[in-house]
Amino acid sequence: MEVGFVGLGAMGRPMAQHLQRAGHRLHLWARRPDSVAPFAGTDAVVHATPAALATATDVAFTIITTSEDVERVALGEGGFVEGARPGWVHIDMSTIAPGTTRRIAAALATRGAAMLDAPVSGGSVAAEAGTVAMMVGGDAAVLERVRPLLACFTRAIVHVGDNGAGEVAKACNQMIMVAAIQACAEAMLLAQAHGVDAGKVREALMGGSASSRMLDLMGDRMIRRDFAAGIEARLHHKDFGILMDEAARLGTPLPVAAQVWQQLNALMAQGGAHDDTSSLLRVLERASGRGGE
Repeated sequence: MEVGFVGLGAMGRPMAQHLQRAGHRLHLWARRPDSVAPFAGTDAVVHATPAALATATDVAFTIITTSEDVERVALGEGGFVEGARPGWVHIDMSTIAPGTTRRIAAALATRGAAMLDAPVSGGSVAAEAGTVAMMVGGDAAVLERVRPLLACFTRAIVHVGDNGAGEVAKACNQMIMVAAIQACAEAMLLAQAHGVDAGKVREALMGGSASSRMLDLMGDRMIRRDFAAGIEARLHHKDFGILMDEAARLGTPLPVAAQVWQQLNALMAQGGAHDDTSSLLRVLERASGRGGE
């Protein structure tokens, strides 16, 4: 197929490469020319605008940072909507507001095109391995049409519901995941306060009911004090901004998420935007006067 791709970052680049290795021809657009450099010398086609990319493709993926970014690529001047046509599909794998997804889907529908919100989980490691998990909102028949493309880099695909439902599921994923990171940080701090080996505490917990992927991965980073970005904390901060805005709009109480949101705010204020989210430990350490370097 002729496949468009916008968003060639730590996750998007390997996903696009998986599609290319599967025999699909890539059509690319990027704000920065260096983003498309890894595809130089291949049959990938670079376009001047998202509209031109849409015109040349059957399906186009996006995986970019903010709701505003996605809406601009899809609906802005020179955006997808100008090149969309009946049967064309936009698959957005970004983590954005459900309402933005619904607006884009409605605008594309006026051109006979469709949209799937299909955010992914697993991070850059899973993207490289081609094993991301995907939660999808949109028309089930459209999902089945593009499923062979998604199979190039996913291990699990769940159709959650109509447009926006995929983003709701992703917000829930982020809420549980970052709350677990915060819980790991608090456990490590308590072990420190008692003078107990935090590494041994983690080892003990991994053998019991508290065992989790976050305790395994993030707990290890906290113990090794390796706060170099796996996933930059600013991205989780952005995601929590979305889900807390939704909670306020819907009048939905999220007391634990609200506390985690404040810890993420503190991490941003302390200059940790580009560090790994395991840096939430340092926020606690500074608050308790235990250092945190």
